[in-house]
Amino acid sequence: MLVMIEKSFGLFFFLKKPKNTGSEERYIYLRVTVDGISKEVSTKRMWSQARWDGKAGRPKGKTEDVTKLNVFLDSIRSNVYSIKSKLILAEKDITADVIKNHLSGKGDEKKMLVATFRDHNKKIEDLIGVDYKYRTFQRYRTTLSHTSCFIDWKYCKSDIELKDLNYEFANDFAFWLKTVKKCNHNSTMKYISTLKSVLLECKKKKWLKDDPFIEFSTAMQEVEINPLDNEELIRIRQKDFGIPRLDLVKDIFIFSCYTGLAYIEVANLTEANVTIGCDGQQWIFTRREKTGSNQRIPILPIALDIINKYRGEDKVSKHGHLLPILSNQKMNSYLKEIADSCRIKKKLTFHLARHTFATTVTLSNGVPIESVSKMLGHKSLKQTQHYAKVVDLKVSHDMAQLLERIS
Repeated sequence: MLVMIEKSFGLFFFLKKPKNTGSEERYIYLRVTVDGISKEVSTKRMWSQARWDGKAGRPKGKTEDVTKLNVFLDSIRSNVYSIKSKLILAEKDITADVIKNHLSGKGDEKKMLVATFRDHNKKIEDLIGVDYKYRTFQRYRTTLSHTSCFIDWKYCKSDIELKDLNYEFANDFAFWLKTVKKCNHNSTMKYISTLKSVLLECKKKKWLKDDPFIEFSTAMQEVEINPLDNEELIRIRQKDFGIPRLDLVKDIFIFSCYTGLAYIEVANLTEANVTIGCDGQQWIFTRREKTGSNQRIPILPIALDIINKYRGEDKVSKHGHLLPILSNQKMNSYLKEIADSCRIKKKLTFHLARHTFATTVTLSNGVPIESVSKMLGHKSLKQTQHYAKVVDLKVSHDMAQLLERIS
């Protein structure tokens, strides 16, 4: 809870002479002073200087017009203290300037969701390559687009105030994403989490008192991913398609199956990433595009054969890449053809290679999960456990060893 520090506070009414006039009457102003800093606000009323008590800051006499003016000035004074109380309750800073704005009808500037989100994304875009990846900017840009469309769909307007956000907004947004945009549960939660990250920044800036989505759960559903088993992996590896594009995609996919590198890491590899490791053998030293974590991977013979196969090719040498990789979209499209040709029923995507490396190539062959985690560039074993499911064959092998020891 924010502890409000008591500040010196003063109010005083005084007369101010209008410019370019010789009139006896003066405008009545209110001087608001907070911690020694003052601001003046016009009451838009005029009064004779001869009938004003400068020390008391009030009109002189007991006539009817004096009584009416005092009631008016008291109402302004009361309004100032009301504004002060509201600022304290809202845990906002109290300054002479803030009170002047409220008295002048300006109040706090309205903070709008779409406008705030758009400003946030502009800063992200300007920092691409410095603090953010382009993929991060794309995620925020898509979330903003969905948010804007949802507001138009639900409220029939282009924007809403941040203060109007609540659990109902998040719940209805999730419904809209799943029904109108046909997003699955996890994609929906990612969009709402992205929006929530923007709102948490607003909270830090005191534009929001609390997290409006605090009661809305963005928990993901566990997705069942079945990596290739050893027989399926060998089937693809030994298949000669006789079609250059499919043979190329097969090689790059197999390379990822035996290194655990994601698509973007494979695409960014150069000769500089291949170096001699602590054991005198060739290793890949790189960084994860997604997290920036280091990856150090001993190159298995199958992966090394693929590197050597494409070394010196014009397409590779010209662009400085280690391998002549296609776009991720084309890779996944051609992998569907490869799956059909190899009679594999699983949905074959490039990302499945990373799961296959974690489960079939390493963990199932006795590589400790700590080593697998390091090669995958994970920051915690919890991340690795998502990829590296312990297959039944490994469980059977481990239990057989246990049975041998206790017998």
